[in-house]
Amino acid sequence: MTAVDRFCSWLPYYHDMGLVGIVLGCVATQRSVDYLPTRDFAMRPRLWLKLMSMNRSTISFSPPFGYTLCARRLRPADTQELDLSAWRVAGIGAEMIHPESLQEFAIAVASAGFDDRAFLPCYGMAECSLAVSFAPLERGARTDVVDMDRLAFDGEALAVPAGNTTIKGKAFIDCGRPLPGYELEIRDDLGQPLPERRCGRIHLRGASIMSGYFGNVEASREVLSADGWLDTGDIGYQADGSVYITGRAKDLMIIMGRNMWPQDLEYLAEQQPEVRPTDASAFSIPDEDDEETAVLVVQCRESDPHKLTKLTERLQQAIHSEFGIHCLIELVPPHTLPRTSSGKLSRSTARKEFLERRSLEAQQEPRSSMPTDVQRHQPVAERAAS
Repeated sequence: MTAVDRFCSWLPYYHDMGLVGIVLGCVATQRSVDYLPTRDFAMRPRLWLKLMSMNRSTISFSPPFGYTLCARRLRPADTQELDLSAWRVAGIGAEMIHPESLQEFAIAVASAGFDDRAFLPCYGMAECSLAVSFAPLERGARTDVVDMDRLAFDGEALAVPAGNTTIKGKAFIDCGRPLPGYELEIRDDLGQPLPERRCGRIHLRGASIMSGYFGNVEASREVLSADGWLDTGDIGYQADGSVYITGRAKDLMIIMGRNMWPQDLEYLAEQQPEVRPTDASAFSIPDEDDEETAVLVVQCRESDPHKLTKLTERLQQAIHSEFGIHCLIELVPPHTLPRTSSGKLSRSTARKEFLERRSLEAQQEPRSSMPTDVQRHQPVAERAAS
Protein backbone atom coordinates (compact mmCIF):
# COMPACT_ATOMS: atom_id res chain seq x y z
CA MET A 1 0.00 0.00 0.00
CA THR A 2 1.25 3.46 -0.86
CA ALA A 3 0.74 6.91 0.64
CA VAL A 4 -1.47 7.97 -2.26
CA ASP A 5 -3.81 4.95 -2.27
CA ARG A 6 -7.51 5.71 -2.05
CA PHE A 7 -10.25 3.08 -1.60
CA CYS A 8 -13.72 2.92 -3.07
CA SER A 9 -16.44 0.48 -1.99
CA TRP A 10 -20.10 -0.39 -2.48
CA LEU A 11 -19.94 -3.44 -0.18
CA PRO A 12 -22.37 -3.50 2.77
CA TYR A 13 -20.80 -2.93 6.17
CA TYR A 14 -22.18 -6.20 7.53
CA HIS A 15 -20.38 -8.20 4.83
CA ASP A 16 -16.99 -9.49 6.03
CA MET A 17 -15.19 -8.10 2.97
CA GLY A 18 -16.91 -4.75 3.43
CA LEU A 19 -16.39 -4.57 7.20
CA VAL A 20 -12.95 -6.11 7.74
CA GLY A 21 -11.40 -5.54 4.34
CA ILE A 22 -12.64 -2.00 3.75
CA VAL A 23 -13.97 -0.28 6.89
CA LEU A 24 -11.48 -1.68 9.42
CA GLY A 25 -8.71 -1.89 6.85
CA CYS A 26 -8.99 1.82 6.08
CA VAL A 27 -9.20 2.72 9.77
CA ALA A 28 -6.08 0.68 10.54
CA THR A 29 -4.08 2.12 7.63
CA GLN A 30 -5.60 5.63 7.79
CA ARG A 31 -6.54 5.62 4.12
CA SER A 32 -9.37 7.60 2.55
CA VAL A 33 -12.35 5.67 1.23
CA ASP A 34 -15.35 6.66 -0.88
CA TYR A 35 -18.57 4.76 -0.20
CA LEU A 36 -21.41 4.08 -2.60
CA PRO A 37 -24.64 2.75 -1.05
CA THR A 38 -25.09 -0.93 -1.91
CA ARG A 39 -28.61 -0.35 -3.20
CA ASP A 40 -27.37 2.37 -5.56
CA PHE A 41 -24.76 0.01 -6.94
CA ALA A 42 -27.32 -2.75 -7.49
CA MET A 43 -29.58 -0.38 -9.43
CA ARG A 44 -26.85 1.45 -11.35
CA PRO A 45 -23.51 -0.45 -11.22
CA ARG A 46 -21.72 2.13 -13.37
CA LEU A 47 -21.95 4.58 -10.43
CA TRP A 48 -19.20 2.52 -8.78
CA LEU A 49 -16.89 3.10 -11.72
CA LYS A 50 -17.97 6.72 -12.04
CA LEU A 51 -17.06 7.38 -8.39
CA MET A 52 -13.68 5.69 -8.85
CA SER A 53 -13.00 7.71 -11.97
CA MET A 54 -13.98 11.00 -10.35
CA ASN A 55 -11.83 10.52 -7.22
CA ARG A 56 -8.97 8.60 -8.87
CA SER A 57 -9.44 5.62 -6.54
CA THR A 58 -6.66 3.05 -6.64
CA ILE A 59 -8.08 0.11 -4.66
CA SER A 60 -11.51 -1.52 -4.73
CA PHE A 61 -12.80 -5.02 -4.06
CA SER A 62 -15.91 -6.84 -5.22
CA PRO A 63 -17.36 -10.34 -5.47
CA PRO A 64 -17.23 -11.61 -9.08
CA PHE A 65 -20.88 -10.77 -9.74
CA GLY A 66 -20.09 -7.06 -9.24
CA TYR A 67 -17.71 -7.08 -12.19
CA THR A 68 -20.19 -9.11 -14.27
CA LEU A 69 -23.00 -6.67 -13.47
CA CYS A 70 -20.90 -3.71 -14.58
CA ALA A 71 -19.83 -5.41 -17.82
CA ARG A 72 -23.45 -6.23 -18.67
CA ARG A 73 -24.82 -2.76 -17.91
CA LEU A 74 -22.08 -0.55 -19.36
CA ARG A 75 -22.67 1.15 -22.69
CA PRO A 76 -19.86 2.43 -24.96
CA ALA A 77 -20.93 5.98 -24.15
CA ASP A 78 -20.43 5.26 -20.42
CA THR A 79 -16.81 4.20 -20.77
CA GLN A 80 -15.96 7.31 -22.78
CA GLU A 81 -16.64 9.35 -19.64
CA LEU A 82 -14.49 7.16 -17.36
CA ASP A 83 -10.82 7.23 -16.44
CA LEU A 84 -9.87 4.05 -14.54
CA SER A 85 -6.14 4.29 -15.18
CA ALA A 86 -5.45 4.89 -11.46
CA TRP A 87 -7.12 1.60 -10.43
CA ARG A 88 -4.17 -0.61 -9.52
CA VAL A 89 -5.83 -3.22 -7.24
CA ALA A 90 -9.13 -4.73 -8.38
CA GLY A 91 -9.71 -7.35 -5.71
CA ILE A 92 -11.99 -10.34 -6.33
CA GLY A 93 -13.23 -12.81 -3.73
CA ALA A 94 -16.12 -13.96 -1.51
CA GLU A 95 -17.38 -16.52 -4.06
CA MET A 96 -16.28 -18.70 -6.97
CA ILE A 97 -14.44 -16.73 -9.65
CA HIS A 98 -15.12 -17.48 -13.32
CA PRO A 99 -12.23 -16.31 -15.53
CA GLU A 100 -14.67 -15.48 -18.33
CA SER A 101 -16.47 -12.87 -16.22
CA LEU A 102 -13.19 -11.06 -15.51
CA GLN A 103 -12.28 -11.07 -19.19
CA GLU A 104 -15.71 -9.65 -20.03
CA PHE A 105 -15.20 -6.79 -17.56
CA ALA A 106 -11.64 -6.07 -18.70
CA ILE A 107 -12.75 -5.81 -22.33
CA ALA A 108 -15.70 -3.58 -21.41
CA VAL A 109 -13.54 -1.01 -19.57
CA ALA A 110 -10.27 -1.28 -21.51
CA SER A 111 -11.02 1.97 -23.34
CA ALA A 112 -11.36 3.69 -19.94
CA GLY A 113 -7.75 2.88 -19.11
CA PHE A 114 -8.33 -0.20 -16.96
CA ASP A 115 -5.34 -2.55 -16.88
CA ASP A 116 -6.32 -6.20 -16.33
CA ARG A 117 -3.08 -6.72 -14.39
CA ALA A 118 -4.92 -4.94 -11.56
CA PHE A 119 -7.07 -8.02 -10.93
CA LEU A 120 -6.17 -9.49 -7.53
CA PRO A 121 -7.89 -12.82 -6.78
CA CYS A 122 -7.98 -13.73 -3.12
CA TYR A 123 -9.36 -16.34 -0.74
CA GLY A 124 -10.76 -15.73 2.72
CA MET A 125 -13.68 -16.16 5.10
CA ALA A 126 -15.19 -14.62 8.22
CA GLU A 127 -13.92 -17.55 10.34
CA CYS A 128 -10.35 -16.42 9.58
CA SER A 129 -11.01 -12.73 10.19
CA LEU A 130 -11.07 -12.58 6.42
CA ALA A 131 -7.90 -12.98 4.33
CA VAL A 132 -6.17 -16.35 3.82
CA SER A 133 -4.34 -15.84 0.53
CA PHE A 134 -3.70 -13.25 -2.18
CA ALA A 135 -2.39 -13.71 -5.68
CA PRO A 136 0.73 -11.61 -6.43
CA LEU A 137 0.18 -7.91 -7.14
CA GLU A 138 0.32 -6.55 -10.68
CA ARG A 139 0.11 -10.00 -12.24
CA GLY A 140 -3.58 -10.16 -13.00
CA ALA A 141 -5.82 -13.22 -12.72
CA ARG A 142 -4.02 -16.39 -13.81
CA THR A 143 -5.72 -19.69 -14.40
CA ASP A 144 -4.93 -23.37 -14.19
CA VAL A 145 -6.68 -25.40 -16.88
CA VAL A 146 -7.33 -28.98 -15.74
CA ASP A 147 -8.83 -32.10 -17.30
CA MET A 148 -12.54 -31.75 -16.53
CA ASP A 149 -13.28 -35.48 -16.60
CA ARG A 150 -10.32 -36.47 -14.40
CA LEU A 151 -11.39 -33.87 -11.85
CA ALA A 152 -15.06 -34.89 -11.95
CA PHE A 153 -14.53 -38.65 -11.69
CA ASP A 154 -11.17 -39.05 -9.91
CA GLY A 155 -10.67 -35.81 -7.99
CA GLU A 156 -7.33 -35.20 -9.71
CA ALA A 157 -6.60 -31.69 -11.02
CA LEU A 158 -4.47 -32.84 -13.94
CA ALA A 159 -3.13 -29.88 -15.91
CA VAL A 160 -4.00 -29.78 -19.60
CA PRO A 161 -0.90 -29.14 -21.73
CA ALA A 162 -0.95 -25.80 -23.53
CA GLY A 163 -2.36 -26.11 -27.02
CA ASN A 164 -4.05 -29.45 -26.36
CA THR A 165 -7.53 -29.33 -27.90
CA THR A 166 -8.47 -33.00 -27.49
CA ILE A 167 -8.96 -32.81 -23.71
CA LYS A 168 -11.96 -30.94 -22.31
CA GLY A 169 -10.48 -28.48 -19.85
CA LYS A 170 -11.84 -26.30 -17.07
CA ALA A 171 -10.06 -23.19 -15.82
CA PHE A 172 -9.68 -22.36 -12.12
CA ILE A 173 -8.34 -19.08 -10.75
CA ASP A 174 -5.01 -18.95 -8.88
CA CYS A 175 -5.83 -17.43 -5.48
CA GLY A 176 -2.19 -17.25 -4.44
CA ARG A 177 -0.18 -18.73 -1.58
CA PRO A 178 -1.35 -18.65 2.05
CA LEU A 179 -0.39 -15.52 3.97
CA PRO A 180 2.55 -15.71 6.43
CA GLY A 181 1.59 -17.56 9.60
CA TYR A 182 -1.05 -19.72 7.89
CA GLU A 183 -0.85 -23.47 7.43
CA LEU A 184 -3.04 -24.96 4.72
CA GLU A 185 -3.75 -28.62 4.01
CA ILE A 186 -5.96 -30.37 1.49
CA ARG A 187 -7.47 -33.47 3.12
CA ASP A 188 -9.55 -36.41 1.97
CA ASP A 189 -12.82 -37.58 3.54
CA LEU A 190 -10.86 -39.47 6.23
CA GLY A 191 -8.92 -36.37 7.20
CA GLN A 192 -5.64 -37.49 5.61
CA PRO A 193 -3.48 -34.87 3.82
CA LEU A 194 -3.48 -35.07 0.03
CA PRO A 195 -0.61 -34.26 -2.34
CA GLU A 196 -0.61 -31.38 -4.81
CA ARG A 197 -3.24 -31.51 -7.56
CA ARG A 198 -5.54 -33.75 -5.55
CA CYS A 199 -8.91 -32.20 -4.77
CA GLY A 200 -10.19 -32.30 -1.18
CA ARG A 201 -11.42 -30.29 1.79
CA ILE A 202 -9.38 -27.22 2.69
CA HIS A 203 -8.15 -27.08 6.29
CA LEU A 204 -6.44 -24.04 7.83
CA ARG A 205 -4.51 -23.18 10.95
CA GLY A 206 -3.24 -19.73 11.93
CA ALA A 207 -3.32 -16.91 14.46
CA SER A 208 -6.46 -15.24 13.10
CA ILE A 209 -8.62 -18.38 13.06
CA MET A 210 -11.75 -17.92 15.16
CA SER A 211 -12.03 -19.46 18.60
CA GLY A 212 -15.56 -20.60 17.79
CA TYR A 213 -19.05 -19.58 16.67
CA PHE A 214 -20.72 -17.27 19.18
CA GLY A 215 -23.17 -19.17 21.37
CA ASN A 216 -22.89 -22.37 19.30
CA VAL A 217 -20.50 -24.83 20.88
CA GLU A 218 -21.72 -27.78 18.81
CA ALA A 219 -21.15 -26.03 15.48
CA SER A 220 -17.71 -24.93 16.67
CA ARG A 221 -16.70 -28.49 17.51
CA GLU A 222 -17.77 -29.67 14.07
CA VAL A 223 -15.25 -27.44 12.28
CA LEU A 224 -12.46 -26.83 14.82
CA SER A 225 -10.03 -29.53 15.97
CA ALA A 226 -8.33 -29.61 19.34
CA ASP A 227 -5.02 -28.63 17.76
CA GLY A 228 -6.46 -25.55 16.06
CA TRP A 229 -7.26 -26.74 12.53
CA LEU A 230 -10.36 -25.27 10.85
CA ASP A 231 -12.36 -27.34 8.37
CA THR A 232 -13.40 -24.56 5.99
CA GLY A 233 -16.02 -26.60 4.14
CA ASP A 234 -14.41 -25.47 0.89
CA ILE A 235 -13.12 -27.87 -1.75
CA GLY A 236 -9.96 -27.14 -3.68
CA TYR A 237 -6.42 -28.17 -4.52
CA GLN A 238 -2.89 -26.79 -4.46
CA ALA A 239 -0.44 -26.48 -7.33
CA ASP A 240 3.04 -24.98 -6.96
CA GLY A 241 2.01 -23.73 -3.53
CA SER A 242 -0.99 -21.73 -4.76
CA VAL A 243 -4.54 -22.58 -3.75
CA TYR A 244 -7.37 -23.12 -6.23
CA ILE A 245 -11.00 -23.20 -5.06
CA THR A 246 -13.38 -25.55 -6.87
CA GLY A 247 -16.50 -25.20 -4.70
CA ARG A 248 -18.23 -25.78 -1.37
CA ALA A 249 -18.50 -29.30 0.06
CA LYS A 250 -22.18 -28.84 0.95
CA ASP A 251 -22.96 -27.76 -2.63
CA LEU A 252 -21.26 -30.71 -4.35
CA MET A 253 -23.62 -32.67 -6.61
CA ILE A 254 -22.86 -36.24 -7.67
CA ILE A 255 -24.72 -36.91 -10.92
CA MET A 256 -24.21 -40.28 -12.65
CA GLY A 257 -20.98 -40.79 -10.70
CA ARG A 258 -19.64 -37.38 -11.70
CA ASN A 259 -18.76 -34.60 -9.24
CA MET A 260 -20.47 -31.40 -10.36
CA TRP A 261 -20.59 -27.89 -8.98
CA PRO A 262 -23.76 -25.78 -9.00
CA GLN A 263 -21.77 -22.71 -10.03
CA ASP A 264 -21.05 -24.31 -13.40
CA LEU A 265 -24.75 -24.78 -14.18
CA GLU A 266 -25.57 -21.31 -12.86
CA TYR A 267 -22.88 -19.77 -15.03
CA LEU A 268 -24.36 -21.39 -18.14
CA ALA A 269 -27.75 -19.93 -17.24
CA GLU A 270 -26.30 -16.45 -16.72
CA GLN A 271 -24.92 -16.48 -20.26
CA GLN A 272 -28.48 -16.38 -21.60
CA PRO A 273 -29.64 -12.85 -22.50
CA GLU A 274 -32.83 -13.24 -20.42
CA VAL A 275 -30.92 -14.08 -17.22
CA ARG A 276 -29.09 -11.61 -15.00
CA PRO A 277 -26.03 -12.41 -12.85
CA THR A 278 -26.92 -14.33 -9.63
CA ASP A 279 -30.42 -15.07 -10.97
CA ALA A 280 -29.90 -18.85 -11.11
CA SER A 281 -29.54 -21.47 -8.40
CA ALA A 282 -28.55 -25.12 -8.94
CA PHE A 283 -28.76 -28.12 -6.63
CA SER A 284 -29.70 -31.79 -6.79
CA ILE A 285 -32.70 -33.81 -5.61
CA PRO A 286 -33.36 -37.57 -5.47
CA ASP A 287 -35.42 -38.97 -8.33
CA GLU A 288 -37.81 -41.91 -8.25
CA ASP A 289 -34.89 -44.37 -8.40
CA ASP A 290 -33.09 -42.63 -5.50
CA GLU A 291 -30.47 -41.30 -7.91
CA GLU A 292 -29.48 -37.63 -7.82
CA THR A 293 -30.98 -35.34 -10.48
CA ALA A 294 -29.70 -31.83 -11.18
CA VAL A 295 -32.14 -28.92 -10.82
CA LEU A 296 -31.67 -25.36 -12.07
CA VAL A 297 -34.04 -22.65 -10.84
CA VAL A 298 -33.83 -19.50 -12.94
CA GLN A 299 -35.36 -16.10 -12.28
CA CYS A 300 -36.69 -14.60 -15.48
CA ARG A 301 -38.56 -11.41 -16.31
CA GLU A 302 -39.87 -12.82 -19.57
CA SER A 303 -43.61 -13.64 -19.64
CA ASP A 304 -44.13 -14.88 -23.21
CA PRO A 305 -44.81 -18.67 -22.92
CA HIS A 306 -43.16 -19.37 -26.28
CA LYS A 307 -39.98 -17.52 -25.30
CA LEU A 308 -39.93 -19.26 -21.92
CA THR A 309 -40.12 -22.64 -23.63
CA LYS A 310 -37.25 -21.65 -25.95
CA LEU A 311 -35.16 -20.53 -22.97
CA THR A 312 -35.76 -23.85 -21.22
CA GLU A 313 -34.75 -25.77 -24.33
CA ARG A 314 -31.59 -23.67 -24.75
CA LEU A 315 -30.60 -24.28 -21.15
CA GLN A 316 -31.16 -28.02 -21.38
CA GLN A 317 -29.17 -28.21 -24.60
CA ALA A 318 -26.30 -26.18 -23.16
CA ILE A 319 -26.12 -28.33 -20.00
CA HIS A 320 -26.33 -31.59 -21.92
CA SER A 321 -23.67 -30.43 -24.39
CA GLU A 322 -21.30 -29.29 -21.63
CA PHE A 323 -21.83 -32.00 -19.02
CA GLY A 324 -23.76 -34.80 -20.71
CA ILE A 325 -26.53 -34.82 -18.10
CA HIS A 326 -30.25 -34.06 -17.96
CA CYS A 327 -31.34 -31.18 -15.75
CA LEU A 328 -34.76 -30.12 -14.50
CA ILE A 329 -35.36 -26.45 -15.32
CA GLU A 330 -37.76 -24.25 -13.35
CA LEU A 331 -38.37 -20.68 -14.44
CA VAL A 332 -39.62 -18.41 -11.67
CA PRO A 333 -40.49 -14.69 -11.30
CA PRO A 334 -37.95 -12.12 -10.07
CA HIS A 335 -37.21 -12.04 -6.33
CA THR A 336 -38.11 -15.72 -5.90
CA LEU A 337 -34.64 -17.04 -5.12
CA PRO A 338 -33.74 -16.81 -1.41
CA ARG A 339 -30.56 -15.07 -0.31
CA THR A 340 -28.43 -14.81 2.80
CA SER A 341 -28.02 -11.60 4.82
CA SER A 342 -24.91 -10.79 2.73
CA GLY A 343 -26.83 -11.15 -0.54
CA LYS A 344 -25.46 -14.54 -1.58
CA LEU A 345 -27.74 -17.22 -2.99
CA SER A 346 -28.94 -19.75 -0.42
CA ARG A 347 -28.98 -23.00 -2.38
CA SER A 348 -30.21 -25.06 0.56
CA THR A 349 -33.24 -22.80 0.98
CA ALA A 350 -33.79 -22.70 -2.78
CA ARG A 351 -33.81 -26.52 -2.79
CA LYS A 352 -36.28 -26.63 0.10
CA GLU A 353 -38.63 -24.14 -1.56
CA PHE A 354 -38.40 -25.97 -4.90
CA LEU A 355 -39.44 -29.24 -3.25
CA GLU A 356 -42.32 -27.45 -1.52
CA ARG A 357 -43.56 -26.01 -4.83
CA ARG A 358 -43.23 -29.41 -6.46
CA SER A 359 -45.19 -31.08 -3.68
CA LEU A 360 -47.96 -28.49 -3.96
CA GLU A 361 -48.16 -29.00 -7.73
CA ALA A 362 -48.37 -32.78 -7.25
CA GLN A 363 -51.36 -32.28 -4.95
CA GLN A 364 -53.09 -29.94 -7.40
CA GLU A 365 -52.31 -31.94 -10.55
CA PRO A 366 -52.14 -35.72 -9.96
CA ARG A 367 -49.11 -37.09 -11.78
CA SER A 368 -50.65 -40.51 -12.34
CA SER A 369 -51.99 -39.34 -15.70
CA MET A 370 -48.49 -38.50 -16.91
CA PRO A 371 -46.01 -41.08 -18.31
CA THR A 372 -43.22 -41.93 -15.84
CA ASP A 373 -40.41 -40.68 -18.05
CA VAL A 374 -42.18 -37.33 -18.55
CA GLN A 375 -42.69 -36.97 -14.80
CA ARG A 376 -38.97 -37.32 -14.26
CA HIS A 377 -37.68 -35.27 -17.16
CA GLN A 378 -40.33 -32.66 -17.91
CA PRO A 379 -39.17 -29.10 -17.09
CA VAL A 380 -40.88 -27.99 -13.90
CA ALA A 381 -43.57 -25.32 -13.92
CA GLU A 382 -42.62 -22.89 -16.63
CA ARG A 383 -46.02 -21.36 -15.92
CA ALA A 384 -44.62 -20.12 -12.60
CA ALA A 385 -42.98 -17.33 -14.54
CA SER A 386 -46.14 -16.15 -16.21
